[in-house]
Amino acid sequence: MGAMAEFSHENVGGADTLRFSGSLSLPKLGDFPNRLRNFDGPVDRLDLSRVERIDTVGAWLIYRFAEEHGARIEGLSRDAAHLLDQVSAADQQVAMRPESAGPLVRVIGEIGEATIMTFKTMYGLLDFFGATCIAFFNVITHPKRFRFNATVHRFEVVGVSALGIIGLMSFLIGLVIAQQGAVQLRQFGAEVFTINLVGRITLRELGVLMTAIMVAGRSGSAFAAQIGTMKLTEEIDAMRTIGVSPMEALVLPRVLAAVLMMPLLGFYASVFAILGGGLFCWISLGIPPVTFIQRLREVVPITDLFIGLVKAPVFGAIIAIAGCFQGMLVESDAEQVGKRTTSAVVQAIFLVIVLDAFFAVFFTWLGWV
Repeated sequence: MGAMAEFSHENVGGADTLRFSGSLSLPKLGDFPNRLRNFDGPVDRLDLSRVERIDTVGAWLIYRFAEEHGARIEGLSRDAAHLLDQVSAADQQVAMRPESAGPLVRVIGEIGEATIMTFKTMYGLLDFFGATCIAFFNVITHPKRFRFNATVHRFEVVGVSALGIIGLMSFLIGLVIAQQGAVQLRQFGAEVFTINLVGRITLRELGVLMTAIMVAGRSGSAFAAQIGTMKLTEEIDAMRTIGVSPMEALVLPRVLAAVLMMPLLGFYASVFAILGGGLFCWISLGIPPVTFIQRLREVVPITDLFIGLVKAPVFGAIIAIAGCFQGMLVESDAEQVGKRTTSAVVQAIFLVIVLDAFFAVFFTWLGWV
């Protein structure tokens, strides 16, 4: 274990020297720090050649004493010299308050951080999308690994449970569109074109778009919270340990459910929006339901329905992948679950709107206007 830490004062060749011996480690220091602090004689050299062992505490005592007395340290082994260098490097002045940067520097810094985070997130989403495709391919080549019960359960969570709120929301949106459109068209005596407005905007855009936003708020957030909680409780690590792929068991059923249910929910929402618009036209404009339906058949091309049905599964995939991706990023504490859930909803809605703009340009280029 080594002897207790000691030192003695000598004059060697006209230089006042402190010779240290024993073990300069915490268990062997005893009253050594007090005796060293109370030493007030002249010191030119610190000789550590007889030291048996030295730890961080002992190195700090020697370094501090040498700095206070302006003495040089000699006789160190290679390991002891390295330890003393580390202690010396750690002796830095710590600012209690960081220096404040100017407003322009802060704004530019925040923009830079946001840009870097955006690119990292997009890269992570693409990587996660690739992993989902690989899991889908593995399930196709090995059908026994497909989680049929889990997928059907997600059908209920994503689709059936959302019918009430999506139907009510779509009905009210159709009512509002018809009312606002009729108010503007009345100035030109063209209230009958309210039917055109309701039919085309609901089937082509708002039916699927509002459904995607609702599904992102309901199911996307639920996916992130569920997977995030499982990540926090190490259930996902346990699944990997027993040979179960989390991508196949957790992510794939959710993605399939969102992709398959979104076209049905989008069409369902469009129908309820048309019902809301038709009810307003019947009550306020005096247009009977039969005339409303006949007019719809005349003015709404079938391509509007196709556009909505094409966009819906893409929106569903984006929502599910964003939710599962953010859930997989949860680490360390429960606060991360809330942050990642919020990020999942924001990312899903943002990507849905961006893709909707892309689809609008693409279908216009195809001539589906």
